[in-house]
Amino acid sequence: MVNQLKGLLVAILLVVSPIWPLGTNPLPGDPFLIINKKTNQLAYIDENQVVNVVPVATGQTKDLTPEGLFTITVKAKNPYYRKKDIPGGDPRNPLGTRWIGFDAEDTDGRIYGIHGTNNPDSIGKYISQGCIRLHNQEVEALFEDIPLGTKLLVTNSEKNFYELGLEYHALN
Repeated sequence: MVNQLKGLLVAILLVVSPIWPLGTNPLPGDPFLIINKKTNQLAYIDENQVVNVVPVATGQTKDLTPEGLFTITVKAKNPYYRKKDIPGGDPRNPLGTRWIGFDAEDTDGRIYGIHGTNNPDSIGKYISQGCIRLHNQEVEALFEDIPLGTKLLVTNSEKNFYELGLEYHALN
């Protein structure tokens, strides 16, 4: 009985360990996002499968959209655009209808995000100042499906989404 409890405790510690080499351990079955800057696509992984792949826009230059494993920390409907003082819901607002912020470069989800756009022709291009743009209807659906704390991988890889999902333990 004692050995069974010790085994269970070790298993729990491995799953929730803060020393997981890639940050918090994403568990298969948890939502997980992958953005591949090489293909300008976003994959939504849930329940151990790639659920959806959609085109995105990323940074004008390779270094503008940061790469790494991040966490979704902020979600906002009709976000306010501070740079040009444009309220949420205004058709001139370049952030579109939703903001899904992530913690790249210690910004706590306030600077880098996945968001909609008022320029749908920009999707698929290298055009942003660092954020990841989606069509409004796609970011609205994603906004509803993913909770705060969802892990996000931004990469520039030759690997496909299935290979990346396996590597980052979002798939098994």
